[in-house]
Amino acid sequence: MILEILTPEKKLYSGEVYGVQLPGTDGLFEVLNNHAPLISALGKGNVKILVNKTNAESYTISGGFVEVLNNKATVLVENVVEA
Repeated sequence: MILEILTPEKKLYSGEVYGVQLPGTDGLFEVLNNHAPLISALGKGNVKILVNKTNAESYTISGGFVEVLNNKATVLVENVVEA
């Protein structure tokens, strides 16, 4: 699936990934390939990008939103720090 992480200033990440773990307002959840359409608010926590089954990258966010549609996840965040 395609993942994009966007801030008001720049596109932080864009590429093909295995999946992504996100800090929802009610707890962590994971989005993988062929996930059902979804829009969700995000809370403070870590976004873990599963580049493939063995490699991952992490970012810390203070909140935002995610939209999953047609095998593409778009994450909109206000503040982000590479973990």
